Amino acid sequence: MKKRAFIFPGQGAQYVGMAKDFYDTDADCKAVIDNGADALDFDLRAILFEPNELINKTEYTQAAMLAAEVCVLKAVEKAGAECMITAGLSLGEYAALVACGAMDYIDALKVVRKRGIYMENAVPAGKGGMSAIIGLDAGVIEEACAKVSEETGLCVVPANYNCPGQIVISGDKAAVDRAGELLKEGGAKLVAPLNVSGPFHSPLLKVAGDQLSRVLEGVKISGAKVPYVCNVSAEKVTDTSLTADMLVRQVYSPVRWEQSVRLMLSEGVEEFIEIGPGKTLAGFMKRIDRAIPVVTINGVEDIAKLTV
Repeated sequence: MKKRAFIFPGQGAQYVGMAKDFYDTDADCKAVIDNGADALDFDLRAILFEPNELINKTEYTQAAMLAAEVCVLKAVEKAGAECMITAGLSLGEYAALVACGAMDYIDALKVVRKRGIYMENAVPAGKGGMSAIIGLDAGVIEEACAKVSEETGLCVVPANYNCPGQIVISGDKAAVDRAGELLKEGGAKLVAPLNVSGPFHSPLLKVAGDQLSRVLEGVKISGAKVPYVCNVSAEKVTDTSLTADMLVRQVYSPVRWEQSVRLMLSEGVEEFIEIGPGKTLAGFMKRIDRAIPVVTINGVEDIAKLTV
């Protein structure tokens, strides 16, 4: 059997209709969504399956994404696929925790519902921003962020280490814009402002992390059946005693995705299964290590790609 990692995308990959074919064709997958809908305070099925704009609003996006990912995960597991390790990008880390057995699905869903609300409300609209920086090394970007922060007294930091040549910066909008200008001057191929509702994974979200910590105090986190990789540390986790603290810190700390993938490769992973909407992680993987196969599972027809 191949040494596999199950990996889960984060916010930004969502679209109306995600997981719909699984919902319509498999009773167990349908139950994942229906049970999630019963546990939430909004119409999950409407957000997932009916034309709407709320699916892109953080307070709804996060719970909808998690439900869709666990729905698809159910189909992958029913097909007999197994993994040796799990990981998820930002929000996707919650699906990874469900997949490895460390967190109950409904508990995770309720947590990310609160997480989305706290992150949405942490910073007034228009004050924060994020930009993707293409074509520069991490050290150059870190130096520019530090320089702008010192000069302006505002916050701008690397927020997502996605893959070689693609890092996202986050913070006060004016500081993000200024850092973007410096990085363009410094040779960035592209500086692309992101259409997001807040400066995610920056210190400006510390208040949201503090609020989330109180929610996590009441959530049971069990021992993992297989290890998962923590976004904050990019380390393999087998002892989940610090998981809640890491999830709190994740809200306002950089996501070290490239480092997480390299850790999984060093652990002997031979194939990555991207579970959920889109092919974002597969794209990152091509930039990290083109030789390692990635199978994307976001439609019923994709299940045939799995070899047990």
